Amino acid sequence: MKSTPTVFTAAIAGAFSAGSWPFLWPLFNDPSASGGAWLVVGMLLLIAVPAHAFVVGFGRGPVQAGRAIDVALLKRIGAWLLAASVTAGAVALYRTSAPVA
Repeated sequence: MKSTPTVFTAAIAGAFSAGSWPFLWPLFNDPSASGGAWLVVGMLLLIAVPAHAFVVGFGRGPVQAGRAIDVALLKRIGAWLLAASVTAGAVALYRTSAPVA
């Protein structure tokens, strides 16, 4: 399977990962034995796979000579982190401003 990641797909993956993190957070405090397993599965499916698929990509790119820096990959990582930070901040603001029922 070959996918070509872009800055836009990296930003979408970052927003998705940051938006799904609040659903995984309660699993840290789950005292049951299955809590840790669900946390690992959730981390893989909601954070690691989207990051790998839409930031790094599947398939091999052209081989670069020597120790050249992959600038496109650095831009995608930056977009992923920026989108994740903005989404996490927006979720935090929403949670603090939403009335508690």
